[in-house]
Amino acid sequence: MTENKSSFLCFFENILNAPSPSGYEQPAAHVWREATRPYVDEVKTDVLGNSYGILNSNSAVSVMLAGHTDEIGFIVRHISEQGYIYFGSIGGHDGNIVVGQRVLVHTIEHGSIPGVIGKKPIHLMDARDREKASSLFDMFVDIGATGRTEVEEKVSIGDPITYSAPFQLLEGDLYAAHAVDDKAGAIVVSETLRLLSETRDQLSTNVYGVCTVQEEVGIRGARTSSYVTGATVGVAIDVGHASDYPGVDKRKVGESKLGGGPVITRGANINPQVFNLLIEAAKAEGIPYQVDAQGGGTGTDANAMQLNQGGMATGLISIPLRYMHTPCEVGALSDIENSAKLLAAFIRRVTPEIDFTPSLSNLKPPRYSQPKTKDASGESESEGA
Repeated sequence: MTENKSSFLCFFENILNAPSPSGYEQPAAHVWREATRPYVDEVKTDVLGNSYGILNSNSAVSVMLAGHTDEIGFIVRHISEQGYIYFGSIGGHDGNIVVGQRVLVHTIEHGSIPGVIGKKPIHLMDARDREKASSLFDMFVDIGATGRTEVEEKVSIGDPITYSAPFQLLEGDLYAAHAVDDKAGAIVVSETLRLLSETRDQLSTNVYGVCTVQEEVGIRGARTSSYVTGATVGVAIDVGHASDYPGVDKRKVGESKLGGGPVITRGANINPQVFNLLIEAAKAEGIPYQVDAQGGGTGTDANAMQLNQGGMATGLISIPLRYMHTPCEVGALSDIENSAKLLAAFIRRVTPEIDFTPSLSNLKPPRYSQPKTKDASGESESEGA
């Protein structure tokens, strides 16, 4: 990780606690830039809000890494005469999870104001209402104000709202927090740049580490930053659905688990040679990994990166995550660490001589095997091909 585990956890906690709903990423982006600055030649920001950490090797080939820093959230739409704040959605939410949550309303002049999301309790509903899914339009934020005038002294229309669910370590290697999607990916980008800075003499490419914005509302930041970098090769780093908890159908989402290592995607959104090199790097470095298959677009920054200008040779690394888009997303610290190690090893293998054009000679993937796991008796068993 970083120089030591405590400094890494400090970075992780700081960026998770910095509010960054889509379009309001500035606080988290600032944390990312300051953490990344010591390891790169240049740090800059564009007009959309993307942050860049650049390692320049004066190469004819450039690699772009993208992890988006925006999180899902809410936005103030209306303040009632009674002093309740009605809100709209930023990104996708499960209404059944939203009700009853503690939140923070982020204001310009008065900082973050605590509140709770209220809704008519089940005791007061008729039978028909109880059967309906919860709707955001029936909910409101209660900050304890006595009326509209009191709220408007601090809160403005358009102020963003986020869950108030701080970072917390769980048993073993696991943690819980909100906004892991995709600040974990943004951290991996920064950490990869740090690892690469330690071995600058092994770089044959220019590296653009990009902390992208507005992924949750249309993959916007990756579209513009891909155009800025003009990179030949790009890898998006996002979170992916773990399938190691009840209710998840592995037939639909594939198989991945927390602590099993980064998930390397294969499919239409992925350049075959990039996939091959990622597998090769993982095997050579002894980095645990998992494989996912996606027949079309992946719904990540990799979508926009692949279609940049004349096309980018694109890959996708996913960090396994439980309970995505909730206030209690759960992941493993080791998966973040191993994702950065894999990307650094991959980038060291990219040279100007590699042809990323799909052809019969490079379509055949290397034979790979999923990491070995232990059953209840402690015996090892193989997974995958």
